[in-house]
Amino acid sequence: MISAGEFRNGVTFEQDGQVLQVVEFQHVKPGKGAAFVRTKTKNVITGSVVETSYNPTAKFPQAFIERKEVTYSYADGDLYHFMDMETYDDIPVNASDVPENFKFCKENEVCKLLSYKGKVFSVEIPNFIELEVVETEPGFKGNTATNTLKPAKVETGAEIRVPMFINEGDKIRIDTRTCEYMERV
Repeated sequence: MISAGEFRNGVTFEQDGQVLQVVEFQHVKPGKGAAFVRTKTKNVITGSVVETSYNPTAKFPQAFIERKEVTYSYADGDLYHFMDMETYDDIPVNASDVPENFKFCKENEVCKLLSYKGKVFSVEIPNFIELEVVETEPGFKGNTATNTLKPAKVETGAEIRVPMFINEGDKIRIDTRTCEYMERV
């Protein structure tokens, strides 16, 4: 059991049959009245974010999220297949359980499957991925002075905005948390 007074960013707990993760928290001690904990929590299964206030003495059962290291194998329709690196088992995951930034993940990339009580609810990919640009408009001489961006398609098929000096065949590093171009490799 964990009390609301012990909440920190990243703590997961169960409330009313839902698994919640603390995104932000703030201990508030008003001049009049009792202290309380103002939190922003995210439902780890559905992804919805809710702001709630708790009494600091309220207790909740702590939820343990399992993170298993796997290798992305291939996509087959609405299923994404991963290989457990310890047992070499094939683990199929529904497309609805895969996050939006998964479009930057290429085959044989090491990822983490997030599961709660055996049910996979999300996939965590590396924060930075290096991919090759396969399609973009050519950059013209003199176009590099401004901070303008152009669309580019990378080897996984995803589209991203890149600076004008990036050409086809260049390798770039992408921040998968913001889905933005970082640098040329």
